[in-house]
Amino acid sequence: MNYLTRRLVTFPVVMLGVSVLVFVSIRLVPGDAITAMLGTEAGLLTPAQRAALEAYFGMDQSWFGQYWHWLGGVLHGDLGISVTYGRPVMEVILRVFPLTLELALLSMVVALAVGLPAGIYAATHAERPSDLIVRIVAMVGQSTPSFVVALLAIYALSVWFGVLPAMGTFTPLWEDPLKNLAQMILPALTLGFAFAAAVTRISRSAMLDILSDDYIRTARAKGVPSRSVIWHHALPNALIPVVTVSGVEFGYLLGGAVIVEQVFALPGLGRTVLEAILQRDYALVQGSVLFIAFNFMIVNLLVDLAYAALDPRIRLGGK
Repeated sequence: MNYLTRRLVTFPVVMLGVSVLVFVSIRLVPGDAITAMLGTEAGLLTPAQRAALEAYFGMDQSWFGQYWHWLGGVLHGDLGISVTYGRPVMEVILRVFPLTLELALLSMVVALAVGLPAGIYAATHAERPSDLIVRIVAMVGQSTPSFVVALLAIYALSVWFGVLPAMGTFTPLWEDPLKNLAQMILPALTLGFAFAAAVTRISRSAMLDILSDDYIRTARAKGVPSRSVIWHHALPNALIPVVTVSGVEFGYLLGGAVIVEQVFALPGLGRTVLEAILQRDYALVQGSVLFIAFNFMIVNLLVDLAYAALDPRIRLGGK
């Protein structure tokens, strides 16, 4: 059994564990779907009315019965019906996920376009004032909460300069690409700022280690141009930790950047899950978390496969 097959075999086991965890966790939150839906009026229900609603939502069964019924539906591709939207959970997820995927991809482009060159520059100018400046900016980027960056970005680019819209009705990419990009650039810059800070610090550290290796000194001694040494010899070997942190961050972004989506009023997956938790929409929360967990495992698998592509010395599944 090769590495890829072994990893794929573990997927159902991990998904089963996640399903149990999210099923129990959401039911430990005080309240239920009836109270969340009706508010104070839930106290006016007669016992017969409450019993009818509990039967309708499947809350009259034991936790084990509810889980078994839901798991049987999942195995047949049915994640249940969202009580908030009145639609199948998968339909709701597929409607909001493209926005989150686009936001994650744009954030990664911003992070790699800024963080990787900054990290390489800092490593090649180690212990100089420019290196110190890059490290300070990276530290600020990692320590500043995303909602603070979001509010500053809105004020600077939308309120002060007025070059980008702060909010409004979201326009999908396939309807108007330019308007969509104008709406997505601020959230992408917000998420990409902290992401770029992490990439900068990781790439700087990795490059410093690689630049001190013997083969780099040998290349310099042979008269290989400095630019070629950095970009063709050192960088490919320094990319593995960058790929690692990028994969982890991208997996989290696919789960939905809840705070950023909330600040910018974006109808993405993170905001949808947050509203589902507040509304005790059990089916939507459970289905969304399973969907996020599956995406995270796919990203981690692709990252592991990228290791072997970047470094031929790595043989997945070998001794």
